[in-house]
Amino acid sequence: MAAETQAEAPRASGGTAWKRFALALIPALGAAGVLAGMTAQGALASSFAVSGESFKVSADQLKGTGFAQFPDTATSADGTKHPVALSVIDKVELTNLCQSVLMDTAVGKVTLLVKAGQGDQPATAENMVIDVQQLSGNAKFTEMEIGRDASTVENASGETGEAGVFGQQADTITIDGLKQTAWSVNAGTFRLTGLHLSVKPGDHECY
Repeated sequence: MAAETQAEAPRASGGTAWKRFALALIPALGAAGVLAGMTAQGALASSFAVSGESFKVSADQLKGTGFAQFPDTATSADGTKHPVALSVIDKVELTNLCQSVLMDTAVGKVTLLVKAGQGDQPATAENMVIDVQQLSGNAKFTEMEIGRDASTVENASGETGEAGVFGQQADTITIDGLKQTAWSVNAGTFRLTGLHLSVKPGDHECY
């Protein structure tokens, strides 16, 4: 799977400034790596320290089977903890997927933008785990269980919360007009059909 990359930020005068830009971009690329076209095969990725940048994800529609959610924390490398709703979906399709990271770099604000799953070929993932900061859209669930103990959820690909903590799960989930801010995403398998990655100067976030 090939990715088309556009580095549209103007080249700063002198090689040193451009090298600083590249070094500033590397951490954000790492944070967005799951969505940047590298298909990871296997089980759920292990926990990792999140960057200091949350990122935005939007999609015309998310359709999934095997959904569970419960409170958790995402931890930055400096030890800062971020409260999140840990959301697990066994299998998911994302139509017209967009992901953006807005960064401060040596050449000013830059947006790393990833798009995939246009038309009738959605992006797909298995065993997806999302550290959600906020989410909006029109949602539909089937066989929904709200208030289940987080340590007993069965639709979470082996991921469970602490005993006595609020949890919820459903057999299926559909969200139209998804808009989401997250600290991390990882998946056993992530296929990005029609992947397009670009780096643009200024603010070009998904929403």
